[in-house]
Amino acid sequence: MNMSENKKVAIVTGANKGIGFAIVKGLCERWQEGDVYLTARDETRGKRAVAELNKLGLSPIFHQLDITDEESIKRIRDHVKEKYGGIDILINNAAIAFKNDAPESFGVQAEKTIFVNYLSLVSTCKILFPILKPGAKVVNLSSMLGHLYLIPSDDLRNKLSDKTLIEPGLTNLMQQFIESAKKGTNVADGWGTSAYAVSKVGVSALTFIQDREYGPKGIFVNCVHPGYVDTDMSSHKGPLTIEEGAKGPLCLAIGDDKDNKKEYRGVYMWNDCSIVDWYSELNNKF
Repeated sequence: MNMSENKKVAIVTGANKGIGFAIVKGLCERWQEGDVYLTARDETRGKRAVAELNKLGLSPIFHQLDITDEESIKRIRDHVKEKYGGIDILINNAAIAFKNDAPESFGVQAEKTIFVNYLSLVSTCKILFPILKPGAKVVNLSSMLGHLYLIPSDDLRNKLSDKTLIEPGLTNLMQQFIESAKKGTNVADGWGTSAYAVSKVGVSALTFIQDREYGPKGIFVNCVHPGYVDTDMSSHKGPLTIEEGAKGPLCLAIGDDKDNKKEYRGVYMWNDCSIVDWYSELNNKF
């Protein structure tokens, strides 16, 4: 074993651009306790992103990671386990969103969006959670659209917010949405019209399930709305910079920029580091 003794490590998924890139930048600037891995599906883009940060005097490490490919997830798991003994910070940022004018049918958009944003997150966590170190921080990137009340149906909201819900039950609900979308009954069935919103509600609900399971074991699992950020995903319509989008995720991972090390567990955080009640009616945040 070539384990770096007591060396800590942070992993950020989908980090070659946008919010993920800014999260890596922030970790490299403020987290001096270990190595920071910038991961991306595409090796060329990932290494280019690392080179950009090198020019700023920062030293992230690149590792290829495609969250839709279980073998890719296992490769980074094995690498990190051998070198560091486990994971200290895991920031699940990788996601997709179809544009409003996308030519694909809503059923196709729903299936692909749930596959990447929810099911691939589930796979990533199943493979990587067993090597989380005691006290590890997990941050799942949700969205303001990941709030429970973005789901119109009372019945579905009750099911999604059930404190006894476990991952297979949540996954079954996400599969029900895909079937509704394919049949064109997603509105009648109470899911609404946004596949991205359903996927991010799934991310939020998964976070609370993970907190119930892993929180008592000393693992800190939270989710965050990073804000409406100027990225490719928002078609550069968001008013926030990527650094502003990284503020909430960094707050959950390492504390705020004032070195406040407060530790959060099982929360839905806003981009300004305030806590929003996921289970209650929409408030003035929206």
